[in-house]
Amino acid sequence: MNFTDELLFFTNTFIKFFFLLTPFFALTMFLAMTEGMDNADRKKLSLKITFSVYMSCLVLFLLGKEIFSLFGITIDAFRIGAGSLLFITAAGLVHSKQAQGQFSFEDDIAVVPLAIPVIVGPATIGAILVMGVEIEEFRLKIIGLAALFLAILFVGTILYLSAYLENVLRKKGIIIISKITGLILSALAAQLVFTGIKNFMK
Repeated sequence: MNFTDELLFFTNTFIKFFFLLTPFFALTMFLAMTEGMDNADRKKLSLKITFSVYMSCLVLFLLGKEIFSLFGITIDAFRIGAGSLLFITAAGLVHSKQAQGQFSFEDDIAVVPLAIPVIVGPATIGAILVMGVEIEEFRLKIIGLAALFLAILFVGTILYLSAYLENVLRKKGIIIISKITGLILSALAAQLVFTGIKNFMK
């Protein structure tokens, strides 16, 4: 694989991870759950969320094969299951399902529920496990990890700049972008399911 192929692989992987992490849905949830919180506390919380998401995804991406072996699950069965869950998540985004309620900074909502399951939900977990197992070559694994790290960094930056984005995009703009994210996720979900069924039929 030459440099151009590696760059294309990195770009494609980054885009997949970025949308899997549903950044704009996460933004709407973050804003709803931190309503009334000052901007400095929001920024501190966004850093904790970014670290929590990175550690969770790192474990899932690297240990996918061991997890499959432990439970005796085939990758194609997991593709179908993860794709189905991802489609449900996508439908939820399109229909703008949002959380309600306020939290204080002391509630420490960085890991639960914002990192898990808002950003790294069941569907995202399944998809990352599958992608981690599919990438077997060591060099591509490193490139995949770099793409994952960059995607999480982008999501963290969106949360860090939440107050600014809220003023620029307004609530309606964020919801529209979330719906577009949902449509892209539904396509990724269909691809996972179709690949799993195709390989199973073989």
